[in-house]
Amino acid sequence: MSISKLVRDFSQLSEYNKAGITKAQRRSPAMEWVKLVSFKALYLLVIIGLPLILTDFNIWQVLAGFFIMHWVTGVILATIFQLAHVVEGAEQPLELSNGLIENDWMVHELQTTANFARNQHLLNWYVGGLNFQIEHHLFPHVSHIHYPKIAPIVERTAKEFGYNYNMKLTFMGALVSHVRRLKELGNMDPATVVYSPS
Repeated sequence: MSISKLVRDFSQLSEYNKAGITKAQRRSPAMEWVKLVSFKALYLLVIIGLPLILTDFNIWQVLAGFFIMHWVTGVILATIFQLAHVVEGAEQPLELSNGLIENDWMVHELQTTANFARNQHLLNWYVGGLNFQIEHHLFPHVSHIHYPKIAPIVERTAKEFGYNYNMKLTFMGALVSHVRRLKELGNMDPATVVYSPS
């Protein structure tokens, strides 16, 4: 997962440049390429180059460590994202025939995400607040250090307006809910799945 991001940034920047998004942000497309290539090269120099220079490890050992590090990172991220999106109570609505979804963006975020282990401070620190997925989606520009304070406000407001605030109390509770949801999805007959607005 993280290795694909290492590579995918190049195609993403190319798409942004072609679509005019870079210029709309008052950025120079050429300078964004220079920054991207420079930071990727610096990253590889630090992560692969320094161990080769400063240790007795050979290239194969360093590359093995590099790929193991990214594999572990990918497993952790995939687990966190699954527990935040594929649990009981989190919907996976199908789009309408015109390619749109039935609800407004904010309602859609409440219906398709879940929080877990909100009071487990070590986990919150370790995953950078991604266990507060609802707040992460609703307030992407707010630092995750504020999520524990705003989450109860978001929960009260959602309930006040009649929306579900999907929260699993513990990591293990979310993991069990994820397994149950996978079983439920796996037992569905694809031919009978139709979009039905909530």
